[in-house]
Amino acid sequence: MSAITPDLLSSIRSQFSQIDSCPVQGQRVFFENAGGALTLNSVVDCSKTYAAIPDNQGRDNPGSHELVRVINKAKADLRVFMNAPEGQFFVGESGTELIFRLVMNACLGAAQGGIALGSTVEHPATRSACERWAGISGKTHKMIAHDDARGLVTAEDYAAAVTPDTRVATILHTSPVTGMGMDVSAISKAIRAVAPECFIIVDGIQHAAHGLIDIEAYNVDGYVISPYKMFSRHGFGLAWISKRMTELPHDSLVGGPEGNWELGTRDTGSYATMIEVINYLNWLGGQVDSKAEGRDKFVAAGKAIHAYEKNLTDAMLHGTGNLDGLAEMEKVHIIGGIDNPAREGLVSLHVEGVSSVDVVAKLNEQGIRTHLRKADHYSGNILDPLGLDGCVRVSLCHYNSTHEVAQFLAAMKDIAS
Repeated sequence: MSAITPDLLSSIRSQFSQIDSCPVQGQRVFFENAGGALTLNSVVDCSKTYAAIPDNQGRDNPGSHELVRVINKAKADLRVFMNAPEGQFFVGESGTELIFRLVMNACLGAAQGGIALGSTVEHPATRSACERWAGISGKTHKMIAHDDARGLVTAEDYAAAVTPDTRVATILHTSPVTGMGMDVSAISKAIRAVAPECFIIVDGIQHAAHGLIDIEAYNVDGYVISPYKMFSRHGFGLAWISKRMTELPHDSLVGGPEGNWELGTRDTGSYATMIEVINYLNWLGGQVDSKAEGRDKFVAAGKAIHAYEKNLTDAMLHGTGNLDGLAEMEKVHIIGGIDNPAREGLVSLHVEGVSSVDVVAKLNEQGIRTHLRKADHYSGNILDPLGLDGCVRVSLCHYNSTHEVAQFLAAMKDIAS
């Protein structure tokens, strides 16, 4: 299997809208991918096409039949891409909304009492949903403390906390603040060893763009992504749920189709854009492994993305060309540690003596788009224990280049001097 070469990178970059310029700011480097990845050109065109269609699904006319065909194709493609032979996919308002709905139905549908288990590294989507619905369903919401130094939580941490009365558990696949990925398979195994009937729900929103998704290997009951963070567009979220979760009592129309979790008529364009994302990853997999077929193309693409993004973050941390990396800048401090093997395409930092809001502003002045994470309801769980009121999040994707990293390091050298 080959890597992402300079020639392949050029082909990759040509397929994304606004790859190096913003219609408002002009030329810029986009290192704000965790806030929303760049959008495939094919997704932009697809969205425009479906926005014009007046037909709804479920009618007896050729236009409606085509919409149903596209939705069924998207769901079939998703099964292969995410390796989910059973269960069902459906779309909703957003990733956060879907997490709330899955947690709600798991808490209400599981046996009375017991524990809803999560961790302090999690995004407020899962933490807030568990806090609310554990209380309503008579459960205790218990959170495992994450490792502040490494910015993650481990299977061993879950194993020490899970009890036989754990009814619902949540797992964050990758942190959008620290950038560290969790071993979902190992965590799920630790939970099921003690509480085999527990409903396990995974927040895959940050992870989805940075590597492989393998639902069959996770042995979980729910997995949620936000497609706008995976090269699609805003306006919808995507969830997969297991067969046993499908069968839980849930909001649905009286007399409607059994097992249906979608409420109202969904936008067929949402599903159609996911076909475009899957087509792109299928193409990329074929580029890095010409012998791959079917699911193996997605495996190849995921491995290539992960490896290439590690090269980018290594260059950012340790330098490229004659430029020092962040690790060599005395006043720069890296959240989660410098050489952390769990890192997925993201570096969060703070600069001694310079406020993070000023660092983000100074980078913007030089055409480098990053993001300020404040110690608020989104990131306080990570930043408060570190005694920080904010940090600079620098988030990359596989379409970014070493040249862009060099531009960032040159700017940071001046800021941190």
